[in-house]
Amino acid sequence: MKRLSVRLFVSHLAVALVGGLVTFVLVRLLVPRLYDEAAHGMGLGRGGPGGGAGGQGMGPGGELRELIATAVDQSLLIGVIAGAIAAMLIGLFASWRLLKPLREMQHATRQLAAGDYRLQVERPGTTELADLAEDVNALAGALASTDQRRVRLISDVAHEMRTPLTVIDGYVEGMIDGVFVAEPERLAQISTEVRRLRRLADDLSTLSRVEEGQLELDMAEVDLAEVVERTVTRLEPQFGEAGVRLHTLMPGRFTVRVDADRLGQVIANLLGNALRATRDRAGGEVLVGVARKSESGRPVARLTVTDNGVGLAGDEPTKIFERFYRAAPARDTEGSGIGLTIARDIVRAHGGELAANSPGPGRGATLTLTLPLV
Repeated sequence: MKRLSVRLFVSHLAVALVGGLVTFVLVRLLVPRLYDEAAHGMGLGRGGPGGGAGGQGMGPGGELRELIATAVDQSLLIGVIAGAIAAMLIGLFASWRLLKPLREMQHATRQLAAGDYRLQVERPGTTELADLAEDVNALAGALASTDQRRVRLISDVAHEMRTPLTVIDGYVEGMIDGVFVAEPERLAQISTEVRRLRRLADDLSTLSRVEEGQLELDMAEVDLAEVVERTVTRLEPQFGEAGVRLHTLMPGRFTVRVDADRLGQVIANLLGNALRATRDRAGGEVLVGVARKSESGRPVARLTVTDNGVGLAGDEPTKIFERFYRAAPARDTEGSGIGLTIARDIVRAHGGELAANSPGPGRGATLTLTLPLV
């Protein structure tokens, strides 16, 4: 009785039997009484002709009454049997119609479990089953997208690791063969590539924890301007060495509830990207500003990092947040290519948003960080 098809069949049969039994009892009780009342109204007595005033009647009227009762009983019995047979047939058909789309969905979910995300379930006529079919199809699409991202991530990680490993392998083999001497300059180059691999591993670990919602945040109310000032002070020597002027514009106090260390990491990443975009250009400048704004009726702090560097083209303002994507001027740098991806996910974990825009190539770019004010 655990199978749905059996339950549907039994339910239809039970409804038919109960309905037939109730009909039989009611008709069997009502027909004699209604017959007697009709006969009495016609002046025929309780039992019909020859029945007398108080008896059941044994004459022709009483026999007619019994014949009618017997005919009714037989008709009801035939009707109940016919109804039960009809209910059985309808139950079989209804269970088949209902279970057919369910079996298709079962087949689809098994294919999804096996890793085949191409199957699409057709929408049945029933509204509830059609909604379920849409959910299964949406699940298949989401799993297919996730699998594509996983494959692309593996390919990107392999590509990012290939260059430093090739450099390390070349130097080590050269030293083993005596082609190179293990002098400090070559060992420093090997160390640089090792640090690059370590940075890639750390960034991937952070990205994984952020996207899985497992990044631990030490939340506290802090002044966003103070966090920016500390980060700017720490990075000013790099800007001075590159000949890029760094300006700040932060009027007032902006209280936000964040993890100050993680937010400092995000700001440092934004400033690092601005430095790379401007360091090879004469008169390079970067402006960091914080302002109070209102979005959807709530107060927010908007931090902007604006540079006059190489700018972004086409759809790069959205693509720079993709894993391992590098805009043209950054493709030969030592970054892992996922810094902005991590930064955006950290900002979103704080309930904020990170976006980029640019007037075009050679006209600079602006990265905008938005956080809710306390």
